[in-house]
Parts: sequence; structure tokens; C-alpha cells
Amino acid sequence: MTPLELAAWTWKMPRRGRGFWFSLTIDVLWPFVVLFVKLRVRGRHNVPGNGGVVLAFNHLSNADAVAAVVFSLMSNRVPRVLAKASLWRAPVVGWIMRSGGHIPVERGTVKASEALRPAVEALRAGQCVMAFPEGRFTDDPDDWPIRGKSGVARMALEARVPVVPVAEWGTQRLLPRGKILPRLLPRKEVEVVAGAPVDLSDLYGRELTAEVLDEATARVMAAITTMLSGIRSAEAGSHSA
Repeated sequence: MTPLELAAWTWKMPRRGRGFWFSLTIDVLWPFVVLFVKLRVRGRHNVPGNGGVVLAFNHLSNADAVAAVVFSLMSNRVPRVLAKASLWRAPVVGWIMRSGGHIPVERGTVKASEALRPAVEALRAGQCVMAFPEGRFTDDPDDWPIRGKSGVARMALEARVPVVPVAEWGTQRLLPRGKILPRLLPRKEVEVVAGAPVDLSDLYGRELTAEVLDEATARVMAAITTMLSGIRSAEAGSHSA
């Protein structure tokens, strides 16, 4: 998208339900996205317009969250971000997380099913929950997704909602891991592509054993990897042309 095309999205993205501080953060960051990112978004039609849904992204960089929120808003859904609870105790960031109605997860303090209860309730209430199944940045030397944790599978199966796999690419160039300041120039290409919802319907109603959760998680991660492979193959082809 050109800067003008991106700027036009300011008036198209939903505002109701964003919360004051979360909405202000989006408004502050949006000009930087418009000016310094060559953003390409595809597959928005795969995101249901209403009802509970999980958007599951691969994790490359701290810039992923910004790109993921932008994708969700451009898909006409206000996301509730599933994130580690320590963010709620951080200055400023805590205000943003509470304002946006995001969902804290206290890792390692309670059983997984209890830790994800707020997310399941949000999904049952028809909200859009945004998550990174890997739980951390990939440590694969070629930046492919690593094994996912079971949280996304658990909450999707409990709430019986679709999981939309979304691949991001280019965020690792915009803000490399371990860096604080983004590399804004020259403008970086960032691509976000969503695939069709992952079919987990055959697992509904089954006891959430490790085997069932592993199977659901593997399907989600395979779908994300497939979407990412398509992005990277197209990029390699354009560079070799």
C-alpha cells in the first residue's frame, strides 16, 4: 500500500471498544506505520465479521504486535491481546493493556485452564482474541515458526471458535530482536497474510488431553507455517526475477 492508501484506513478502522489509552496508542503509532512501512495485507476475508475468533500469529519481533493489531483493525475487528501479566504492572504499558480490555495470563502460577479462563470468556462473548502460539520469539536460525504452546488450542476448543492462522514477515527487519529502536529508513516491507480458519471441529467435545491439545496446536502451527512459506517464496521469486 502507498502512504496515501494507508492513511485512508485511519477513518475505516473500528474505534468503538478500543478504550481511550489503547486507541490513543494506535493513533500515535499510525503515522509511523504510514510513513515508514510498506505494508501489504492479504486474507482479511478469512476473519469472521462477528463472533468469537482467535487470530494466531507467528512471532519474529516486538514489532509483530503492532502489525497484528493493524491487521485485526483492517479486518474490522478490535483485538483483545493475550499477553503475559507482567505487562499490566509496567508503567504506561499497564494503562494501555487495561484500557484495551486485553487479557493477562499469569504464567506458571495456576493451571493452564484457569490461566486462560478470561480468554475463553472473551471468546464466548463474541470477541476477537489475538495470540502468538509460540509464546516467544522464534529461535529458528532461518526465522521459521517453532513448536507452539497449547494455549491457543485450549481456548479455541473450550470456546469452540475458529482459529485464523496469520503469518507476518518483515517485522524482524523493521525492529530486529534485541534492538530498542526500529530501523525506519529505508522503508521496510512488512507483509501480513491470513489463511482459512483451521478446522478443529473433529476435536470439539473431546477431553482436552495432551494428545488432543498437541494435535490441535500442530494443525495451527502448520497452517501458519504454510502461509509464511507462501510469503517467503514470493519474496524470493521477486528478488531473483
